This record gives sequence, C-alpha cells and structure tokens, in this order.
Amino acid sequence: MPANWKERLSDNWPVLLILPAIVFLISFSIGRFPISIPDLLHTLFYHFADPTQIKNENMETTLFNIRLPRVLAVLIVGGGLSIAGAAYQGMFKNPMVSPDILGASAGAAFGACLAMLLGMPTLLVQLFGFISGILAVSVATYATKKLSREPLLGLVLGGIMISTLFSSGTSALKLLADAENKLPQITFWLMGSFNIMNNTRLLSILLPVAVSFVIIFSMRWHLNVLSFGEEEARSLGVKTERVRRLVIVAATLITASSVSVCGMVGWVGLVIPHLGRALIGPNFIRLIPACAILGSTFLLIVDNVARCTFTVELPIGILTAFIGVPFFFLIFKYNDKGDRGGD
Repeated sequence: MPANWKERLSDNWPVLLILPAIVFLISFSIGRFPISIPDLLHTLFYHFADPTQIKNENMETTLFNIRLPRVLAVLIVGGGLSIAGAAYQGMFKNPMVSPDILGASAGAAFGACLAMLLGMPTLLVQLFGFISGILAVSVATYATKKLSREPLLGLVLGGIMISTLFSSGTSALKLLADAENKLPQITFWLMGSFNIMNNTRLLSILLPVAVSFVIIFSMRWHLNVLSFGEEEARSLGVKTERVRRLVIVAATLITASSVSVCGMVGWVGLVIPHLGRALIGPNFIRLIPACAILGSTFLLIVDNVARCTFTVELPIGILTAFIGVPFFFLIFKYNDKGDRGGD
C-alpha cells in the first residue's frame, strides 16, 4: 500500500467499520436456511417496529435465536483475541507474542477442560479457564527472566515450555474423561466451534470481554510509552508494573473467556495485530480499535466458511490455522518489500 494511502487510512481508521457491517449482513443471509437481503432487512426492522408485520416466523426464530447469538459471539471473540494479541505484543515489545505463544490459550484450555470434566456450569468453566490462563502467563513471564537474557529467546522458550506443560495436562484430562460422553465433548470443543452458541453463552462472554476491552482501550497511551522502554515510561509518570498487571489480567481474561465458550481459536491474536500495523501503523491509540474491527471481520469470514462450505461444519480452530499461516506469510512479505522499497 502506498505511503499516502496508509496515512489516509491511519487518520480515518473508523472507515474500517464498513467491513464488519457488510460481513454482518452477509452472515445473516447465508447458511442452511438462506435468507435474501430484502427479507433479512424486513425481518430485522419489523422485529422491533411491528412484529405483526413479519411474514415468516421461522425466519425470525432462525435470525434471533440461532444466527444472532452466533454472529455476535464470533465478532466478540475475533475482536477480543486481536486486542489481546496487540496488547501482549505492545507490553512485551515483541511482535511474535500472542495468547497462544505465551501459554494463555493452553492454560485457559486446561482449566476449562478440568471444569468440563467435573461437570461444572458455564460460569465456573470460564472462571477455571481464567485462573489457569493467568497462572500460565505468570509462569511463562517468570521463566522468561530465568531462561535467557535475550527477551525474544526467553519469551519463546518460556511460552513453549508452559504451553507444552498445560497441553500435556489437557491430554491427561482427556485420558480420564468418560469415552462415551465427556471425551467427545472435550475433543470437539478443543478444535473450536460456535455451533452451540446461544443467548446465555453470549451473555457469559459479553461482560468480561467488554470490561477487558475498556481496560486495554484506556491503556493505549501507556502502551505507546512502554514501547520506548521502561526508564522512559517511568520518567513520564507511567506506573509500569501496574500497567503490566492490568494489561496481563485484561488480555488473559479475554483469552480465557473466549476459550471457555468456543474452544481453541488460534492465530487470530498473532496475525491480526500485524495486519493492523501494516495498514495503519504502530500507534496503539489507533491500532487497538482497528485490531478489534479487523479481528472481528476476519473471524466472522472464517466462521462463514466453516459453516457453509461443506455439509458438515468444520472446526473453526482448524480453519484459522489453514488461513492464518499463509495470511501471516503475505503480511511479512508485503512489509519486507515495503521496507526495501519494492523489487
């Protein structure tokens, strides 16, 4: 993208809101029960204005009881994981950090699987996921300081170690699970899916992600300052330890809530922040909201592919990896050409 276009997009980043709005409408109209755009708009309007004018009650039920909770949940998870990834990368000053690499996803998955194995309700599944995710990130951060003096190497080693540890714990829980009931539930859940989303599950994820977003959104300036270094941030009056704790808690709460509701959804927290920086630059004041928009759009497109491409719905965690890896390659290839002025 030419520099002048990049500058214009950076100054006018709210225009990106067009993307999720378009995909939002498309997501409602496609599926096992296709709905034309005019019928969709008619039903959406009269559902609030005058329900007696709705011609097809089955269409209304499909839209508001099945597709609306799912579409909103996908938007929340996609935007949330992208914000969490951008916050982690800014806080640790490392573009390769993500909830997956730091162990938050693996830790949250272990805690959620443990709660599911014990037959706990959704709220406790999220709570166990959050506690386990916080524990994983805390241990990985501690290991970073002990394993290597090089921040990048330390983060990679610590993240791999903790992710492997908690993934092994999850495998052990699968061995203990009932093969007729709990094991299939845990196995398919770990692959990632939104097919059992309902209004109750939607509400269970809405509040923690919203609170975490407000925290990270309010810390945008602090993340900018932290990128200059610890001493510079302190000289400007930033309480660095407090900021780090708040960001870690908020980003991990997003990750844990997402994992506990829809399973493992990888690559979103790593790829989308890079896409955001490629489009609008590294300024967190613009980058955080842009990542929320781009992440929600990306995951909604992937979810549409997952539920509409084949007769059997594909696990979304598998698709995000298949799509995320080449997408990540293209972003780096573009940035490399941009840095060298093109070929």
